[in-house]
Amino acid sequence: MSVLRIFLLGLVLFGVAGCGGDKFRTYDGPDVTQVLLYKGERKLLLLNGQTVLEQYDVGLGFAPQGHKQFEGDGRTPEGNYLIDKRNPNSQYHLSVGISYPNPVDVARAAAMGKDPGGDIFIHGRGPTYKKDAARDWTWGCIAVKDREIEEIYAMVTDGTPISIFP
Repeated sequence: MSVLRIFLLGLVLFGVAGCGGDKFRTYDGPDVTQVLLYKGERKLLLLNGQTVLEQYDVGLGFAPQGHKQFEGDGRTPEGNYLIDKRNPNSQYHLSVGISYPNPVDVARAAAMGKDPGGDIFIHGRGPTYKKDAARDWTWGCIAVKDREIEEIYAMVTDGTPISIFP
């Protein structure tokens, strides 16, 4: 193999290896002090005080109308929660957790004889996402593009309040 071919093959392999890029970004801008989700508009906003730092289009649970009642109902919760965890190994690229269920959610589900569920996250689409998938396809989570969850993951810290509106 000629030196030129080896060189070109190396460039191609290096390019392919770098295509996915590092999913862990850094962020040195203003702190995100609040996250707002407007379910009806399918908009997620990251704020510093009253200033919108970033805005994203989102997908929701497969039955998006109304507050999450119990595990498996396909609804995305509504109310005030906290970002409380992160998963760097998410099957949906990256994810940040929401503190659902709170004590009111647990009591509401228990009154119906149900489990409130849990594991509600803001996450990416991941490698199995199909481009023709329904807009609202999760089991109650908030989905954004993989590149967008990389930004969110870098910008939002645990303990940040998130308010989810109908």
